[in-house]
Amino acid sequence: DATIEGKTGVTIDWIFDIEGEVGFRKRETMVLKELVSSNSIVLATGGGIVTEPENRELLASRGTVFYLHTPLETQISRTSKDKDRPLLKGQDPAKVLADLQESRQAFYQEVSDHIINTENKSGSDVANEIVKLVKNYG
Repeated sequence: DATIEGKTGVTIDWIFDIEGEVGFRKRETMVLKELVSSNSIVLATGGGIVTEPENRELLASRGTVFYLHTPLETQISRTSKDKDRPLLKGQDPAKVLADLQESRQAFYQEVSDHIINTENKSGSDVANEIVKLVKNYG
């Protein structure tokens, strides 16, 4: 999201307010196309990037994709204090997150080379697991 904001000069909230999710996804795809042409980068995407077929194709064709699977309860806990989540504004966050997880799960699995369960793991634990996988499998 920070890259999208930097390249477009507007906030994610503004994009969602004025252009809606469709406008955001178009901008997201534009930035992804630019980034995947780079070499030797680590790209951390938002969870919704897999909803667009073009994005799934771009991700799957360039490098190694890690899906960081996070249990629903953890997602709810992590986002409960975050007011910068346009898809969660004015709605029941638990229901929205459950619906999003259900609608995206197959897409995550489609593009992923490795699935990492993040339950009860620190950011360092997850990063170390990724490093091991990269060293072992490239």
